Amino acid sequence: MSPTTVIPTTGGPGSGGTSGVREWLGVEDPAERRTWLFDVAFLLSGWHCLFGCGCQGVLTAPTPERGEGCCSYGAHLSDRHDAARVEAAAAEIPPALWQHHRQAWRHGRLQVLRRAPGGGSMTRQVAGVCIFLNRPGFPGGSGCALHLSALARGVAPRTTKPEVCWQLPLRREDLRHEDGSVTTLIRRWERRDWGEGGAAFAWWCTEAPEALGGRTPLYRALAEDLQAMVGPEIYRRLADALDTRIRRRPRRRSLSAT
Repeated sequence: MSPTTVIPTTGGPGSGGTSGVREWLGVEDPAERRTWLFDVAFLLSGWHCLFGCGCQGVLTAPTPERGEGCCSYGAHLSDRHDAARVEAAAAEIPPALWQHHRQAWRHGRLQVLRRAPGGGSMTRQVAGVCIFLNRPGFPGGSGCALHLSALARGVAPRTTKPEVCWQLPLRREDLRHEDGSVTTLIRRWERRDWGEGGAAFAWWCTEAPEALGGRTPLYRALAEDLQAMVGPEIYRRLADALDTRIRRRPRRRSLSAT
């Protein structure tokens, strides 16, 4: 495979049978035996987060008034490092920015994680939502307390939030092969990635037209997050290829009145 290759596939590697043709941009990693495959259409889309401004939530009925976004069920931590980082960040959140600060501290100990079904750990729930979610009307601001605290301290929210949260709407998926090589997909987060419950969502943002109307292509809007996911050199190759794709798009002719 050349350093940058366009691979049209049906569904794509690891797609679980997703219907329709999907185009992948392949980039060989010069530093390791890894091939990166990027979901071209989604990265070129104008996806933007609608939290607090049209997000319908991930329950079985649209609930924009609840302001929960995709935080209803708590977040699964990817590994021990992810869990330790979130716990350390939680210890730094001031009560003014965290609605459930009191519930998080039990007998002087911070307890924000619980065992996840099937193993691993995930964030606890309070009143049916993630312990870090501030409800609408909270004086310190609605939304993720980890996110708000990061902004208040002048650091990137990806340094404090669970990986699954700051990477969304993107998903990284590593496919390991018998010869020791790895194929890594960077693709849109889909209903199936939530497990069986995803099919019951009344609404999901990566397939909602209203979330795809931004003016900035996603690979540019999330440039810093993508660099954190794949590294600066791989991101540069990705961006160069997609920039070229945009420049080669045929321009629409303007119609003048006659």
